[in-house]
Amino acid sequence: MTKKKATLQLEGMSCASCAQTVEKALNKADGVAEARVNFAAEKAYIEFDPAEIDEEKLAEVVRSTGYDVRDEREKLTMEIGGMTCASCSAAVEKALNKTDGVYEANVNIASEKGRVEYDPTKLSREDFKEIVKNTGYEVISFEGDEKTESEEDKDLKKVAEAKRKMWGTWVFTIPIILWMIPEMVFGIAWPNMTVFNLGMVVLAIPPLFIYGRKTFVTAYRAVSHGGANMDVLIAIGTGAAFITGPAVFFTPIANYAGVAAMIMAFHLTGRYIEETAKGRASQAIKKLLELGAKTATVIVDGEEKEIPIEDVQPGDVMLVRPGEKIPTDGEIVEGKTTVDESMATGESMPVERTIGDEVIGATVNQNGLIKIKATKVGKDTFLSQVVKMVEEAQGTKVPIQEFADRITSIFVPTVLIVAALTFVLWLVFPDTLRSVGFWAQSFLPWVNPTLGTITLAFFATIAVLVIACPCALGLATPTALMVGSGIGAENGVLIRKGEAIQTMKDVHTIVFDKTGTITKGQPEVTDLVTANGTGEEELLQLAASVEAGSEHPLGVSIVNDAKDRGLEIKEIIDFGSITGKGVKAKIDGKEVLVGSRRLMNESDIDSSGLEEEMIRLEKEAKTAMLVATEGKLLGIVAVADALKEDSVNAIKELHKLGLQSAMITGDNERTAKAIAEQVGIDHVVAEVLPDGKVDEIKKLQDKFGVIAMVGDGINDAPALTQANVGIAIGTGTDIAIESSDITLVRGDLSAVITAVKLSRATFRKIKQNLFWAFIYNTIAIPFAILGLLHPVIAEIAMATSSISVITNANMLRRVDVKPSYDK
Repeated sequence: MTKKKATLQLEGMSCASCAQTVEKALNKADGVAEARVNFAAEKAYIEFDPAEIDEEKLAEVVRSTGYDVRDEREKLTMEIGGMTCASCSAAVEKALNKTDGVYEANVNIASEKGRVEYDPTKLSREDFKEIVKNTGYEVISFEGDEKTESEEDKDLKKVAEAKRKMWGTWVFTIPIILWMIPEMVFGIAWPNMTVFNLGMVVLAIPPLFIYGRKTFVTAYRAVSHGGANMDVLIAIGTGAAFITGPAVFFTPIANYAGVAAMIMAFHLTGRYIEETAKGRASQAIKKLLELGAKTATVIVDGEEKEIPIEDVQPGDVMLVRPGEKIPTDGEIVEGKTTVDESMATGESMPVERTIGDEVIGATVNQNGLIKIKATKVGKDTFLSQVVKMVEEAQGTKVPIQEFADRITSIFVPTVLIVAALTFVLWLVFPDTLRSVGFWAQSFLPWVNPTLGTITLAFFATIAVLVIACPCALGLATPTALMVGSGIGAENGVLIRKGEAIQTMKDVHTIVFDKTGTITKGQPEVTDLVTANGTGEEELLQLAASVEAGSEHPLGVSIVNDAKDRGLEIKEIIDFGSITGKGVKAKIDGKEVLVGSRRLMNESDIDSSGLEEEMIRLEKEAKTAMLVATEGKLLGIVAVADALKEDSVNAIKELHKLGLQSAMITGDNERTAKAIAEQVGIDHVVAEVLPDGKVDEIKKLQDKFGVIAMVGDGINDAPALTQANVGIAIGTGTDIAIESSDITLVRGDLSAVITAVKLSRATFRKIKQNLFWAFIYNTIAIPFAILGLLHPVIAEIAMATSSISVITNANMLRRVDVKPSYDK
């Protein structure tokens, strides 16, 4: 089946159990291949078969669980020209309504305007122009374009709403606390017990049922759909505590209505701090989205014209002045400058760019006036791809999270059972449990074992309900992954799959492809060794003419060198490439061979006369190619690919991090070993044909265990997939991402160090978060059962556990992921 991917923005989830409920429902739906719900990001990432289910039905599945899907639709009004009657407007309206991505379209002939409600991820204004044009009319202009709020605006709204509820609750809770102090300290209910009890009930109503209303509504929705979440625990806990208020007038029970308000106040305070911290955790994507330019200056008929960035089309020539942002990905067609590419690569040093060079949208032009031809716009730009990758990474799961998910899925029902058993235990064995209270009352001032049995049963049960916290468990992994992937994006390391973070900690050896990874991938001719009376120019001319038919970097370097010397590239026929051995072609009727000893041996050409020279060149880490024609050896063309500036330092640092290094190359063993020696590589796998890389990776896995492979991501795609962690190393826009788990934007090896350090630091945070979440619940619940925790303290502890997990994840920002030599 042809699978499709969709991301739904969810609303109404208040804890990890909610996310579990939605995820379970989506995975059960017909046509869904896989669904993952990230509670921290409040998003569902779904892979589905569009023949069986569509996005509207997916949204219905979510709503059926009691939660909601935020509608990311936009409205657009356009003025349409050329319509003369109702049939015209009907034709346009029909065409718009038939378009995939349009929810509703209305065209009014009287006003000559069309109004559409559409999905901005599928359609743009240019698409609407095309649709209308295809019906025989034209869009004259757009107006009333109601854009959806930015991610930052949405987060600010959430934080503001949480803040309003928090302070609203405390307005009533602070008087409750002040009123309770004389009763708690001196045992005096002012002015009398009846007024005191009534006052507690009245003051508790707004915090619970006005500001805390959403907690009860969400709890009801969850229960009515057969689920149970964090809000169910809080609602039952505060509800039970509140009921003791009116009940005090009819039964011998303590009044916990004021305590219910305090629990809700601390709960909503926790929610506010959580929203603020979650906003910080996801700020990397917001920062990325803010980086883009809002307008572009394009050259139209020789004149400058400023247009919105969304109107820029591929092929448009843009003028960018010093200090301005480059509007979109493109190629410089005029001028020379330096560009600050730190937003893309994490590299603070500006890079020189001139005619023919590619530039990345949202980077900053520093000192030259340049003209750029737009090559990628909208969702195809580098920035959009990075945002998409970071979001996808945040939607993946780290294997360690699966265990936490299993616990979370049964957590709330288990706590409800434990709470019920706690109530029963206090009624059945009051004296046994009271004895614990008598022991603890000397150092825990809130413990009062002299209270009535029902009061103590309520006290312990409410504490159990409000202290249990699945949120900390649910947030442990997603928040760390959120922060980690964001830090990675800021440093040019794009984590595509969460699993890579966990696998990376077990990696024993990192395998590097040689060309373009350890070396610059820009080889140059270094030596010409002639034989049998051949001149250097003739040797180079013949080699270059044959290599002109090849696209191999070594061949390109020979052709370029010949052109630089002013040599004519001769016409060739019958060109052939012999994989891993060399190339051949006919020049003036004579066959010319350029390649390895193996190619010469297979063609019965004796190369022993130049063997000494070949060995010398190979020991110097040069690739030596033999040239022959008509059975006669003409000489050697040697080519060397310079090492990247940081290769030696990067390998040294990997060793310091406890990792082994290996290099895989098609070069002969002598050349490969010479390069490995220069760099400090531990293991060399040489003379590997392109289709043999996968087998070599398998052998290394058998020998060393978990392997990470670093390659250019295009030629190495199968090997990257075979490795336990595939790391694609690219430069700027030329990133091959589909076969990699981690993509490095920078072309140097320092990014590999950053990837290793970041993966280890992120996984460390995940483990810390899960440890504290488990330990907290393991210790806290038994204390609550024994009646040793005041419900208010229990709620403070619960809120703190969630906040501490998010805060700990945010502390990842303090980790230094840069290589030690790059500071």
